[in-house]
Amino acid sequence: MLKLGCMSLSYKDEFGAGKIDLEQFIERAYQLRLDGIDLHTRAFASLEPDYLRKIRMQALKRGIALSYIGVSSNFGKPLAELENEVATAKQWIDVAAFMGIPLVRVFAAWIPEGDSEEDVLARMTPCLKEVAAYGEEKGVVVGLHNHNHGCVTRTGKDVRRIIKEVDNPYFSHILDTGQYVGSPGASGQRGHEDPALNFYGSIEETAPLAVHVRCKIYRIQNGTEEWLNYPRIFEILKGVNYNGWLSIVYEGQDIEEEATAVPKAVKYLRGLMAKYEA
Repeated sequence: MLKLGCMSLSYKDEFGAGKIDLEQFIERAYQLRLDGIDLHTRAFASLEPDYLRKIRMQALKRGIALSYIGVSSNFGKPLAELENEVATAKQWIDVAAFMGIPLVRVFAAWIPEGDSEEDVLARMTPCLKEVAAYGEEKGVVVGLHNHNHGCVTRTGKDVRRIIKEVDNPYFSHILDTGQYVGSPGASGQRGHEDPALNFYGSIEETAPLAVHVRCKIYRIQNGTEEWLNYPRIFEILKGVNYNGWLSIVYEGQDIEEEATAVPKAVKYLRGLMAKYEA
């Protein structure tokens, strides 16, 4: 069955202003009748075992699954900095294993100015292989998140290439509906799709690989997401018999506050989920 969650970054403004913390986010998820939540590393107030146990217990008592931890890695940095990037990813894999969280999100690599993509891929791939092997050792899957804006995972073909190169069953894919090149959310002019780049085609290409889907929400004022065609996306997911997490990632804070927008997104996606599973 499909399960509906929410990423902590959907409340990035409230977290940033100190209006909400991780404990309160769990309560918010409970009030919204969500099935689970995704946690960006910035949502954690501490990595002390007692704190992590408290978070896990609160989520358990509220019936809220902890679906993944999001690490904002960049394995395209200069060679001297990559050891730290790998160590950070491993640290969060340890946290996930301790808390019983099955999945850790990583980014691939951004291409520095003046560098070539092939050189970046050459130093990135061994890092991802090492992180994936560590995830396998700890029983935590590492999910590659597609991203545009100079990242090497801007198309479905890019994601498939990297997953094939890493070649580890514990290295999988977190599909972001708004972050393939050509998307209204990932293009240079927000709100304008570039049909020539066919970002829905990239979604189709990697949907069979996805173990988790991030549902970007950009404009939900009227109760329907305006920038992304979710009925079309749901048809793509249905075509590959996707069965797993759909997680709200709200990024429309410039137009509508999180406190009113996220509940609208919950209602909207629940409606689509009911049709999907009918």
